[in-house]
Amino acid sequence: MRSRNYNMKLNLYPLKFQPILKSKIWGGQKLKNLLNKQSNLKNIGESWEISDVEGDSSIVSNGELKGATLKQLLSTYQEALIGKKNFKQFGEKFPLLIKFIDAKEDLSIQLHPNDALAAKRHKSFGKTEMWYVMQADTGSNLIVGFNRKVNPEGYLKHLEDKTLTKILNFDKVNEGDTYFIEVGRVHAIGAGVMLAEIQQTSDITYRVYDWDRVDDKGNERELHNDLAIDAIDFEMEDDFRVSYSKEKNQSNKMVACPYFTTNFIHLTKAIQKENVYDSFIIYMCVEGEANVTVEGFSETIKKGETILLPSALKRFELVSNNAKLLEVYV
Repeated sequence: MRSRNYNMKLNLYPLKFQPILKSKIWGGQKLKNLLNKQSNLKNIGESWEISDVEGDSSIVSNGELKGATLKQLLSTYQEALIGKKNFKQFGEKFPLLIKFIDAKEDLSIQLHPNDALAAKRHKSFGKTEMWYVMQADTGSNLIVGFNRKVNPEGYLKHLEDKTLTKILNFDKVNEGDTYFIEVGRVHAIGAGVMLAEIQQTSDITYRVYDWDRVDDKGNERELHNDLAIDAIDFEMEDDFRVSYSKEKNQSNKMVACPYFTTNFIHLTKAIQKENVYDSFIIYMCVEGEANVTVEGFSETIKKGETILLPSALKRFELVSNNAKLLEVYV
């Protein structure tokens, strides 16, 4: 961070961050080619847009606070950044991890532990998440849950016989399809899908099957089946598909859970917004571009970009003749 004294508390404004790009064995080039992410990495699988994961704290890329990390901002601004109730609950830990993901190949079949298991085993939050499909090649799938009633014994038998895919649910997807992935649900992003992901701040993933693939050194990735069997919820309902209204120029509820709320906005004009949530608000631009204006400060977000409005900013304006935004708060 620059030598400027951030304890002086410069005025907060809509914050953009440098993307943290992650090379993955299953990644591709869509984040570069479709979302204009700049990198020489091979097989870019993820762009971490806003992160407070240990070792990957996002860095501000705009305005007077350019160069400050999200962790430093939390330490300095506290409830003015994330809201009173969030600061009381999370302290100096940002509660969400915001990503764009490109799956050139199928991700591993995986799941995430709940808060209790994650805290006990990893001193971490659980990993409840949601997906918004931004682009999907023809015939692309998401794997979410099972296609029949499964008990632990049957699951382990299929795992041992390498027939796990026979009991998994494959959904063909298109742009705009949205899924809520609760902890304990087996899932995977299929080849050809690019999506926006909103999740709790956690990087805990249990892989149960990785398609028998190897890296460029001939090594298979680690599996976590001993940990996973206790984390799978075999009683979950098939309620993971999210239906939502697409009324223009208003916030349309997509997902509301204890960890985050996400709304969809199809913006075709200027609208006035008020933050009544005692929370930061994040906007992910998933189509087009929009201007965010507050107290004389204006910032543009284009498709594949993300902006964070601190909790202290109560009134602002969104302007576009055609943009689609995900609006996220806690």
